[in-house]
Amino acid sequence: MNPFALIETEIRSALDQLVADGRLPAGLDLAKVAVELPKDPAHGDVACSIALMLAKPARMKPLDIAQALAERLEGRADFQDVAVAPPGFVNMRMRPTFWQAVIPAIRAAGNDFGRIDLGQGRKVNVEYCSANPTGPLHVGHARGTVFGDALASILERVGYGVTREYYVNDAGAQVETLARSLHLRYREALGEDIGEMPEGFYPGQYLVRTAEALAARDGDRWLGKPEEEWLDPLKRFAVEAQLQVIKDDLAALGVHHDLFLSERSLIEDGTMDAALARLEELGLLYVGELPPPKGKPSEDWEPRPQLLFRATAFGDDVDRPLKRSNGAWTYFAADLGCHFSKLQRGHQWLIDVLGADHGGYVKRLKAAVKALSQDQVQLEVRLCQLVSLMDEGKPLKMSKRAGRIVTMRDVVDEVGKDVMRFMLLTRKNDAPLDFDLSKVVEQSRDNPVFYVQYAHARVRSVFRQAEQRGLGELTQDLDRADLALLTHQAELDLLKRAALLPRVLEGAAVHAEPHRIAFWLMELAAELHGLWTKGSEDETLRFLVEAEPERSRARLAMLEAARTAIAAGLDILGVTPVDELR
Repeated sequence: MNPFALIETEIRSALDQLVADGRLPAGLDLAKVAVELPKDPAHGDVACSIALMLAKPARMKPLDIAQALAERLEGRADFQDVAVAPPGFVNMRMRPTFWQAVIPAIRAAGNDFGRIDLGQGRKVNVEYCSANPTGPLHVGHARGTVFGDALASILERVGYGVTREYYVNDAGAQVETLARSLHLRYREALGEDIGEMPEGFYPGQYLVRTAEALAARDGDRWLGKPEEEWLDPLKRFAVEAQLQVIKDDLAALGVHHDLFLSERSLIEDGTMDAALARLEELGLLYVGELPPPKGKPSEDWEPRPQLLFRATAFGDDVDRPLKRSNGAWTYFAADLGCHFSKLQRGHQWLIDVLGADHGGYVKRLKAAVKALSQDQVQLEVRLCQLVSLMDEGKPLKMSKRAGRIVTMRDVVDEVGKDVMRFMLLTRKNDAPLDFDLSKVVEQSRDNPVFYVQYAHARVRSVFRQAEQRGLGELTQDLDRADLALLTHQAELDLLKRAALLPRVLEGAAVHAEPHRIAFWLMELAAELHGLWTKGSEDETLRFLVEAEPERSRARLAMLEAARTAIAAGLDILGVTPVDELR
């Protein structure tokens, strides 16, 4: 049930009647009919600005359209009051029965509350995390990982067929460096003094365990051998080992990908060649020379012929090289193969979640998908700003393993995956975010995740209190509740806020903004806590009143609907609702 969609249907019906009566011209676009919660609750339950949008095409004053619409809505069963406000708003207050009907709808839907079929099974690929398998995930990877995972869940909830993908960069220079670093640690594991790690190698202690595992498996097989013999097998061993560590860390964060797509496999199975052949077929490859990079002194630049993709034909700033001077593929060529693979698998919408430092890649990636799909598939790129890790207001350095926190797993182990996931979604992805280790575990209303979890636990505590006070029978048969007893404005406001989830979920999907769910959860929690506070000040508003068992039963049904909505929202974000806070 989406009450706001029901109101919009009524508004469209009223507008159709005005057209039929000749009071509005035919052919108007009514698709933009939408209602919102007014900023001032005194203006009503919902407001609609469609009169402002129709004024110009209808060649009428917005106030005249608004007045005519209000007249058509007045008297309809669910509308208690309809008023017009300049310059052309229609403010509506719904009858209490309209919001009371939300309770059985939410309870019947359970954890599926809010689910809609916006996507109609359309295949969407969400690629996120995709960190190089050269070491464990650090805190900087966490935000994009949580964002991508939550976005994938949101898209599933609204009816898309979602593939969660991790692109494994297991080819290229960085993986060769990883293998050479592992070989040194392998020699060390077999008793050799390797001294200091050479400049440019990976010095992390995490390779020590990998080297010990390699030595246990292969003994001294690779000692004293030329690099060409051990480089490839050690690349494979190192990538597999590091990828397993990454998967374990992701699992601790509650993240599971459907596909780990290997760059190396795209080269070996011919997918990258097929992507380039497709561009060649379309006349989009040529050999040419690029101008020097912006800001680079011209005397330091040596032009040379390169294989180039005509990216400028699709909105990019320059054409992009596909091969380096040594004949190796560029990173962009690998990106072509990766996205061509997604197209070959039938995905109709692609979403890449990248770090803020990848802003310069957006245009070239969009150009590649536009060219390869002949403008049939849309690519959206979402950039996630960095996370500033703090402790009691003081910054923690994350450039090396100094102090107690650096890796993503360290933070998860310290604060828990639920806290980490929720807190990383309390800001829009392109806004800076401070993550204070001491603040995120505080049990206070200033801590968003605690505030929401406490609302869920608070409802559970009311049900426990009912049992303890001999009112357990009221909790067992909520379907018999007389919902007409819920008439206080604070009660109706709680139901109104809970009923917003389908609308919020749709907006989060359309705009790729998971933080909308977190914001809604905090607003719903605030309504519930506010109603609790009113009950402590006014006995007639308490959830459990022994002298009024039927009113208590109705309020228990209301609370259970609110709790169910909170649980559904938390589930979308991958956060576990708690029944009791300790």
